[in-house]
Amino acid sequence: MEFELTPPSSGTLAVLGLIATLLVVTATLFVWITWSASHSSISIRDRSLKIDIPVYGRTIPIANLDLAGAQVLSLDESSDVRTVMRTNGIGLPGYAAGWFKLASGRKALLGVTSGPVLYIPTSEGYSVLLSVKHPDVALQKLRSVAGA
Repeated sequence: MEFELTPPSSGTLAVLGLIATLLVVTATLFVWITWSASHSSISIRDRSLKIDIPVYGRTIPIANLDLAGAQVLSLDESSDVRTVMRTNGIGLPGYAAGWFKLASGRKALLGVTSGPVLYIPTSEGYSVLLSVKHPDVALQKLRSVAGA
């Protein structure tokens, strides 16, 4: 003889529906971050630097960049700009985006993958570290726009 169990209450079904919705939203967020990470860029226009990285992108007026202190460097060789703590960001092997604290104690916005990085201090209380394909050319362009 077989007896059916009493069906779950509507509250149980609502909780399961909420959990399923959160899983779908979370999976969608991870797919978007993955796609965005591989399509990140910077652009220089209208006398500003536009940083297009997932979640943490922003536009900084070139006047707020300390281009005299900006440089291209290797994170392996420069101990002052080595990250010591992620404060709000994404930190994966070979990829860092968001807010980090540097060994110098300065706050930094990172969009870093590998290779040399473009290091730019700002007058806004933080530095920017970016992995771009041609960091020397990008820095030269920033300086030429600032001088124009």
